[in-house]
Amino acid sequence: MSKDIYEHAKSLKNVPQKDIAIEVKHLTKDYGKGRGVFDINFVVPRGTTFGYCGTNGAGKTTTLRHMMGFLKPDSGEVIINGMNAWKDAEKIKKLIGYLPGEIAFPPLENGSAFLKAQAEMLGITDMSKAEKIINALQLDPTANLKRMSKGMKQKTALVAAFMHSPEIILLDEPTTGLDPLMRDAFINLIKEEKARGATIVMSNHMFDELEETCDYVGFIKDGHLIDIVDLNEIHNRPYHEYVIAFQDKKGFDKVDASQVEVIETYPDYFAYLVRVPNEKIDGMFRELHKFNIKFIKEVQYTLEKYFMEKVVGGLSNESK
Repeated sequence: MSKDIYEHAKSLKNVPQKDIAIEVKHLTKDYGKGRGVFDINFVVPRGTTFGYCGTNGAGKTTTLRHMMGFLKPDSGEVIINGMNAWKDAEKIKKLIGYLPGEIAFPPLENGSAFLKAQAEMLGITDMSKAEKIINALQLDPTANLKRMSKGMKQKTALVAAFMHSPEIILLDEPTTGLDPLMRDAFINLIKEEKARGATIVMSNHMFDELEETCDYVGFIKDGHLIDIVDLNEIHNRPYHEYVIAFQDKKGFDKVDASQVEVIETYPDYFAYLVRVPNEKIDGMFRELHKFNIKFIKEVQYTLEKYFMEKVVGGLSNESK
């Protein structure tokens, strides 16, 4: 089932090289005993957000560390803005805002001191964007770094990653430790950076966050990239699915189902699960208007449902 983004996302086949921000080509790092990443291939077009989804130990962090130039591949390479991530690491780091999976602060007194040091290193004199993010995340930067909770450390590191409006943003499990309200604030932040034109790669295992923010999502398992989905396939499918329940058996038996594909039948509840092409939805509702309907509920198609059907289901079928 392994496939790279060139095969899977047909819309990317003709993307000019100048419009590709990140290119991962046959990336392999073998730590032994099945650990590492193996022949990873994908591209991230400039100005898009690529989600990287997998369990702990799947290879997400290893891939991101190669993008940062922290690791030298056993084979393959990562190209960022036309530069080799390992050989040109110092040049590339100037383009990137990075949130590591494990946050370790230098021995400074508080968050304010850390952010000031980061600003000086990046040549930032205007701290207005940092202040805006601090307010959005409800962060108290004057807190002692050593005594910060996981959530406060995460917020501080997020400010550092975003405050210089980097061209490329790499985030390793960015919402770890954030409460639901702050996750909403983070999603808004991602959307603002996308609107600015930033290219973002974000590892995450939260399907709803990936679906709301990403253009593409790659699924990695045991170091192998097993699927990539274009989120347009999730949001703009050529058909919809509905559960339709009738008030009585008469309607259930006599309805004309020629406009739809019946996926499941629930005779005890006088109900059907149907799939209907978008161009036939009006016709379906005109037919249903003739009967006493108990309820109609659209079944939303989500990234998680895609994962269970296409990825988990596909792997199960391959193992048979």
